[in-house]
Amino acid sequence: MFTKEYIEAWAAEHLEELLSLHKELCVIPAPSHKEDKRAEFCKAWFDKNLGEGAYIDEALNVVYPYMAEGKASLSVLCAHTDTVFPDLEPMPFIDDGERLMCPGVGDDTASLAQLMLCARFFKEHKVEAPAGILFVANSCEEGLGNLKGIRRIFSDYSGRIGRLISFDAKIGGYTNKSVGSHRYLVELSTVGGHSWGAFGNRNAIAELSRIAAAIYDTVLPEKEGAKVTYNVGTIEGGTSVNTIAQSASMLCEYRSDDRELLAFMEARFNELFDAASKVDGVTLKVTKVGDRPCMGDVDPEALARLEAVHNDALSEFLGIVGKPHSGSTDCNIPHSLGIPAVSAGVYTGGGTHTREEWVDKASMEPGLKIGLRTALNLAELV
Repeated sequence: MFTKEYIEAWAAEHLEELLSLHKELCVIPAPSHKEDKRAEFCKAWFDKNLGEGAYIDEALNVVYPYMAEGKASLSVLCAHTDTVFPDLEPMPFIDDGERLMCPGVGDDTASLAQLMLCARFFKEHKVEAPAGILFVANSCEEGLGNLKGIRRIFSDYSGRIGRLISFDAKIGGYTNKSVGSHRYLVELSTVGGHSWGAFGNRNAIAELSRIAAAIYDTVLPEKEGAKVTYNVGTIEGGTSVNTIAQSASMLCEYRSDDRELLAFMEARFNELFDAASKVDGVTLKVTKVGDRPCMGDVDPEALARLEAVHNDALSEFLGIVGKPHSGSTDCNIPHSLGIPAVSAGVYTGGGTHTREEWVDKASMEPGLKIGLRTALNLAELV
């Protein structure tokens, strides 16, 4: 029924609506854990364009169940509402005719707009979905959001989800293997004092720096087909140039797409933290602020079928096959549970996670075609 020609015509007819929706979403601030306004906008849009049925849950996900009642192997199609930027006031949106520019314009606002148009297509065309679909504008994918939104979906629909596709990448690439991570806030305090009069007292910045240096002295294990990394992302503390710092803190992490390597790094970090806590005159507080599981035991055949759902769309409209890669996305949760999941791209652009982020305006129409065909292919899986 939904031929290539029909989808091309529908995408062309609704392009201006897509671009308008994209702009409206972009200027609504949505830091992780503070997506309230964007969630309210999405809920109102669903109510207006799809009728009743959408709801906002306690995690600030906007969920539109489609033919989902009583279904035991639901498909999830999602795109996240949050951005990495802390701003609570609207950020500038610029359309120069070729590029759409705004912090968060691509990741993941372009994908969110595509998702919403796909949901509308399903409703208007009464698309058959034997397994049922949850269209989800989910919260807290970024950074210390810690995948709160998608965790809630898998909790609320525990045992009823069979597969997930996330729109969260650039056209031509997709994530099929999840990178797990543990993130820590490390707070260290000492007596401190005057830089002249109390010289010789322990300095919190120096002591914290020793931990950071030890992290970077770690010899990483090697395992074929797997990768492991570490990072100290922020460090701050002290009072003035003539004060021996009483307190300092840092955010650090390690990542891997392999559970054994993740466990190795956990043991290494705990060893370093334990040693630092035993230093005289030092008080150490370590808080795990992020815990993303990595790849679990996902059936390779089931995952391959899901990859084909998106690759067939890429082949149909662009004549290409997507390039798979590892990543940290909403797929981490289903992957850790052994559920097939893919994070797919529906736009092109650059400057991701910077205030100079941009989207190629011309990519939004092919992105809509690819996203819609991906959604239609997903609807056929049971």
